[in-house]
Amino acid sequence: MAGGQLYSDAAKAVARFTGHPIVFLMAIGSIVVWLISGPIFGFSDTWQLVINTGTTIITFLMVFLIQNTQNRDTMAIQLKLDELIRATEGAHISLLDLEELSEEKLAQFRDQYEAMAAKAREMLAQGKPDTGIPDALLDAMPGDLRRPNAD
Repeated sequence: MAGGQLYSDAAKAVARFTGHPIVFLMAIGSIVVWLISGPIFGFSDTWQLVINTGTTIITFLMVFLIQNTQNRDTMAIQLKLDELIRATEGAHISLLDLEELSEEKLAQFRDQYEAMAAKAREMLAQGKPDTGIPDALLDAMPGDLRRPNAD
């Protein structure tokens, strides 16, 4: 696990560093220096290879660092949302780990919430408040998606 933590710490540090505007300016500066050096090296194949190789390596490595950062941020956001759901009275605790469900089951949840939204709009059109949409729509979901106390 120490190797994973070392990678994670390094990825965080690199992400913070590369996110600064000065690093962007350094990258532009490198390209300008490369362009200016073109006539000096006669726009040779080696001159072109330098920028191609450098940018390819940097891009390749940054993909993994960015993905690591995005995975960590996504996990943190999901945990924060899970805590908000858990702490909200009347919230459906079965929604805590939706991101782990299959596309098909997510679509079933989406359909139910779209039906609730349509019902809420209908209530607003009748001059009624759109809060308190009945949980009957969630209770109508297939058994493996239903709230635990709905059975």
